[in-house]
Amino acid sequence: MTAGTRTLPYAYYSEPAILAEEQRRIFAPAWHYVGHAGELPSRGSFKATHAGTVPIVLVRDEQDTLRALLNVCRHRGALVCDGAGTKRNLQCPYHAWTYGLDGRLLRAPRLSAEDDGDTVELGLLPLRLERWGALLFVCTSPQAPPLAELLGDLPARVAAGGVDVDALRFVKRSTSTLEANWKIVAENFLECYHCPVVHPGLIRAIDVSEEAYQLEAQGPRLSQECPVRAGAEATFEGAVSRGQFHLLFPGTILNIYPGRQNLSIGPLLPRAPARTERFLDYFVGEDADDAWFAELLALDDQVGEEDRALVERVQRGVTSGLLDAGRLMPRSERLIAHFQALVARALAGSG
Repeated sequence: MTAGTRTLPYAYYSEPAILAEEQRRIFAPAWHYVGHAGELPSRGSFKATHAGTVPIVLVRDEQDTLRALLNVCRHRGALVCDGAGTKRNLQCPYHAWTYGLDGRLLRAPRLSAEDDGDTVELGLLPLRLERWGALLFVCTSPQAPPLAELLGDLPARVAAGGVDVDALRFVKRSTSTLEANWKIVAENFLECYHCPVVHPGLIRAIDVSEEAYQLEAQGPRLSQECPVRAGAEATFEGAVSRGQFHLLFPGTILNIYPGRQNLSIGPLLPRAPARTERFLDYFVGEDADDAWFAELLALDDQVGEEDRALVERVQRGVTSGLLDAGRLMPRSERLIAHFQALVARALAGSG
């Protein structure tokens, strides 16, 4: 076995110290998909969520500006908001420190009598928010490159594939928790070598043969594309002739199936060495009716449950303690090799 075909050490999928370094070196400086603009429909709208593991609150302020703020009170560190809705201001439930929708500290009981400091420095910490159409991304690092650098040519590829991101409408969000390390979930997504074995419904729809299934890695973008399977063209007739499945490192997943205009996107959120939370937001175009989407969702749900069994099975296997690593297939799993190289490079020097 050559060095290039070895997986990461299996300890990387179970050690709490490794996950702590990944949170610090990989997830903290990254851009994360956090939701869509339709979740903040009017002035005063807010939504509490996370960018990776960081609690944030998205708001649409009185000037109709979308903002991302750290959802942590500047007084004692309590979470300020829960859920979603409409507010005129944001008030911490611990000591009633109250913030404007722009993050400014508006009032705090007894503050003027006990502290003559500058309250400008006590506002909620603003975070970087950028968008691709209605899709919202947040980054907590001031030093990270702009979102456009992460996306690269992805918007052009999606448009060329027949999907107008600006014309999509949101349909639903699905959430799930998998008892597996986030890297195992990502690596499963990054290859279709397993598809003929595990996904009978999927391979009736798309061509996953080695000749037709294209793999491409460009920096933080890891992409798979494939045509409709011969004989299934009528079912998948529409503006989108090819499937596209992308991972934006570290954990934003984007799927486009052949047929009518559609797109699903969501993050992988590591919560423990052997637990990953995720959600997917589903969008469709005007050409996708309810019946077509229901059929697509049934297929995607089936694939998701089949993949859940796989990744949880892998998690149990890599923690056996008797093997130190696995083997990668150089062609079929080259996106995994690229992904693991990105992980290893980010962790280099962490000990």
